Amino acid sequence: MIRIVCLAIGYCFGMFQTAFIYGKMHGIDIREKGSGNAGTTNALRVLGKKAGLVVFLGDALKAVFAMVLVHFLFESSHPEMGALLRIYAGAGVVLGHNFPFYMGFKGGKGIAATGGISLGMAWQCMIAVASTFFILFFLTHYVSLGSLCMYVVFVIFLVVAGQQGFFAMPQPYLTEMYIIAVLLALMAFIRHRGNISRLIHGNERKTYLTKKNKED
Repeated sequence: MIRIVCLAIGYCFGMFQTAFIYGKMHGIDIREKGSGNAGTTNALRVLGKKAGLVVFLGDALKAVFAMVLVHFLFESSHPEMGALLRIYAGAGVVLGHNFPFYMGFKGGKGIAATGGISLGMAWQCMIAVASTFFILFFLTHYVSLGSLCMYVVFVIFLVVAGQQGFFAMPQPYLTEMYIIAVLLALMAFIRHRGNISRLIHGNERKTYLTKKNKED
């Protein structure tokens, strides 16, 4: 039951659709512009760098806030499963972000939210994840490539750190945490299947921070 509660808490936080709200404040429905995705990259392309930054911070912080709330609500009474409960909350945020019921289950892809999850799990995880994303992004200008590789590093970090005792949880809880991380990664790959196809065929759109974005 506590897992479901944490998932529900995360889902509620995840439904705070930063890109959608920001777009409405500027007279547009972000889902009807650009790629139609209610996330950071589309906000950046459609509304500019300021919008991209606001959306990124909003989507990342909602994951952090959900995980901090779960920490204060449950970790003192369940210290042996603290990290597991936090990742349930984080998974709920991604689900709420990707599939908000009040928007017809049409949201984003959960990448910025996952960045927030990485910070909620451990600052070291956030450094590994963020470094992977930004290095690949600035080398290739493919947001999708950085995002997918970021997820791979996220899973690897949790497994390696978990097996070294970093999260101080029994093995069954660690294994459950790994499964959730893998499921989140699989969902990200599925939601990026169009991007993966374009990457393979060499026609994925690039994104630039220092000049006007254009079709490549």
